[in-house]
Amino acid sequence: MTPAGERFLTDARHLLKLAESAAVLARRMAKGKAGSINVGFTATSAYSYVPALVAACRRELPDVEISLKEMVSSDQLKRLDSGEIDIGLLRPPIPRGSLGAFRVTAEPLLAALPSGHPLAQAAELHLEDLASEPFIMYEPYEARYFHDLLIELFSRASLVPNYAHHLAQIHSILAMVHSGVGVALVPEAAQNLRFSGLVLRPVLMQWQRPAELFFVWRNDNDNPLLPVISGIARTLAGQAGSIQSMDRSIQ
Repeated sequence: MTPAGERFLTDARHLLKLAESAAVLARRMAKGKAGSINVGFTATSAYSYVPALVAACRRELPDVEISLKEMVSSDQLKRLDSGEIDIGLLRPPIPRGSLGAFRVTAEPLLAALPSGHPLAQAAELHLEDLASEPFIMYEPYEARYFHDLLIELFSRASLVPNYAHHLAQIHSILAMVHSGVGVALVPEAAQNLRFSGLVLRPVLMQWQRPAELFFVWRNDNDNPLLPVISGIARTLAGQAGSIQSMDRSIQ
């Protein structure tokens, strides 16, 4: 064989291997075992659920590329609508119609107090205990879900808190609590931040409403990875069954 023929044979074998690999990859992608998917998430969900979901996906789908994009819930809804993200991990309310969704977490709110605060000695508190203290509230746009949730909690209890500051991020709120600036209500997942110098206590309320997180997608999204990751998300959330409709999922 001439040198040119040897080079041609080498290249031909390489091309055949690439073709075979491409065919295998195409089959894996069609089965939802390979490919890429874009996932939006809220900052708070990164404290517990999102890392657990990503770790589970990496174990079960090692050839899948997951692109994570942190953004507030309202921005996630816009990006879902435009197709920029395939999955949103976001807070309600969720528009009905073109979206599918199911709940993945529902966590109680805990009182955050400086460890030296008199109320920190109690095993549990009442909402009224917090209303008389300087209260660090959530910012009404960037943290709208938690802002509106707390407004409703205090309103139903006929309480008007003494708002000291309005902040968007829970770690910033906890830093202010740690500094003795005030007290706050934070979701249970905030325990994972392990702030020293403060305590988290259960709060007794006549009207209870947990902080909810939903797994959301467009019903017309044909990414083969979507139902696979949806199944992993359901298992992780302790839910069983097939993909539910919006009417059955959001209560």
